[in-house]
Amino acid sequence: MKGIDHFKNLEQRTAEDALFAKKYHNPAKNLDDCVTHILNFVQRSGCNGFTDGEIFGQTIHYFEENEIEVGKPMDCQVVVNHVMELTAEEKAEARQNAVRRYQEEELRKLQNRHRTSAKKETQQSQPSLFDLDL
Repeated sequence: MKGIDHFKNLEQRTAEDALFAKKYHNPAKNLDDCVTHILNFVQRSGCNGFTDGEIFGQTIHYFEENEIEVGKPMDCQVVVNHVMELTAEEKAEARQNAVRRYQEEELRKLQNRHRTSAKKETQQSQPSLFDLDL
């Protein structure tokens, strides 16, 4: 969870709000437990998406409440839905990868068609008992 820009706003808030700064620097509170609290909050809510403000609000709530249930740590994946700007090199690489995957899939389709038609030909060329005039 290191490097999340929105948590940097906490430092700014401590500079602007002396009361929050005191609560933020409480030795009983830490960012790991804060993240655990937020993940458990999200899971309990049953919702699939939250705004940055809602998550930041839960962060503030965690630090402001003296008695707050953090919950159990969980192993999960967090998806952040922000627009990413790709460089020209990254776009070119992504395009090349997409073309390569497309070509591989088309080749696989052709090979499967060829195998299927070859299998049908071998099945049709073998005489059956019903084909014999006895």
